[in-house]
Amino acid sequence: MTEEFTIIEKEDIASLKFPATDVLEDTGEIKTRISEINRALSLGNLEHSKIKIFFEDNESKKIVNTTVWAVTDKNVILKQGVMIPIHRIYKLF
Repeated sequence: MTEEFTIIEKEDIASLKFPATDVLEDTGEIKTRISEINRALSLGNLEHSKIKIFFEDNESKKIVNTTVWAVTDKNVILKQGVMIPIHRIYKLF
C-alpha cells in the first residue's frame, strides 16, 4: 500500500486542501477506519505511540507518521492543532 503514498511531515499538513468527498465507499471499510482512529487515539494518549495515517488531499495520496492527540466528529487532531478530515483517511496503523 505504501508505494502509491508520498511521505509528508506533520507540519506540512496544515497547508493542504481537502475535498468534501469520502475516499472510502465501502461501509465495512468506513467502520474499520473509525475503529482504527479510536485505537490510534488510545495509543497516542496512553503511550504517546506514533502511527501511520494514510490519507489523500486534493492532489495526491500521502502518509504521515505521527501521534493522534484528539478526535472530533469530523477530524483527527495531531500535535499543534494540525487536522486531517476523517473522510479523507484511508487507513491508520
